[in-house]
Amino acid sequence: MQLNRVAWASLACALILAACQQGDPAGSPQASEEDEEAATPVPVEITLPVRGDIFAVYSGTAPVEAIAEADIVARVGGEVRQLAVEEGDVVENGQLLARLDGDRLKLELDESSARLRKLQRDFQRNDDLRDKGLLSEGEFEKIKYEMEALQASHNLASLELEYTRIRSSIDGIVSQRYIKLGNTVKPGDPLFRITGMDPLVAYLHIPEREFGQIRPGQPVAIDIDALQGQREMAEVTRVSPVVDPSTGTFKITIEISDDRHIIKPGMFGRLSIVYDTHENALQLPRSAVLDDGGESSVFVVKDGKAERRLVVTGFSDRGMIEITSGIDDDDSVVTLGQAGLKHDALVTVIGSEEERRVNAPAD
Repeated sequence: MQLNRVAWASLACALILAACQQGDPAGSPQASEEDEEAATPVPVEITLPVRGDIFAVYSGTAPVEAIAEADIVARVGGEVRQLAVEEGDVVENGQLLARLDGDRLKLELDESSARLRKLQRDFQRNDDLRDKGLLSEGEFEKIKYEMEALQASHNLASLELEYTRIRSSIDGIVSQRYIKLGNTVKPGDPLFRITGMDPLVAYLHIPEREFGQIRPGQPVAIDIDALQGQREMAEVTRVSPVVDPSTGTFKITIEISDDRHIIKPGMFGRLSIVYDTHENALQLPRSAVLDDGGESSVFVVKDGKAERRLVVTGFSDRGMIEITSGIDDDDSVVTLGQAGLKHDALVTVIGSEEERRVNAPAD
């Protein structure tokens, strides 16, 4: 009997000890792993906020076009006797481009000139006779009308001969030559295409919600893919006063002055219209700001721990975002390693002090 009591007492002690071990989370393997994870600092990179001007920008894409372009066509027929320019040549308004065969027109003009000179002498003689009363007014008027008609025919012959000299109608560059030496052309045949290079234009179709933001005179930055990201400046010159109901957009015209002529019509451009500016704004790299359920936040390193801060953002431009409230200029903000980071987590900062800083955007 005494032995049974001892056995039951030993069994009860074993059960109580097992229950205690089961209820102690610190003794479980999972609890040990969580404690170890919480005690291990998370490596992060940080930066200090910077101050500088930041811009509100509307961005779009469009091809660059020539504002002036002309197809030069033949006004009279004939054989191409001379080519005075080639593709790529810069020409001025009225400059000779080519010359057609004008032998027949020259003979017709010579004949018209001879007949006109004869009629002018007859007219002068009849004018003297009229003054002496030897010629009626009706006969004199008839000769006068004949001379005026012949003068018009002579002018037409002279004009057609001049049309054999093909001239540019605008300033620009010969972008295409359609004819070769010796070709026979007919009236209306295209001969050259002249493209004006200054100014160039780009047309953007912008959603109507931006109608109140875009105005003539606003600066535009243009990045040309073919020029390896080289940035040129332009400005908005015209804003359409109406919205297209079928697309819900309005058209704006951007005029590009390029004295160096490095931008060519047909190049593809990425256009950024600056419609507002905040000066001396506090900024962070866009990657530092976390968006969660409509809230923006950052992690600030304080005394070796990560502190989550809600922030209010403003303009965003060129990889930087404006912070209007939530942090100060001397706060060290996590830029790398914040994914999965928790408030009050231990952190260790990696990288040199120079690597932690972000250069301010250019003014």
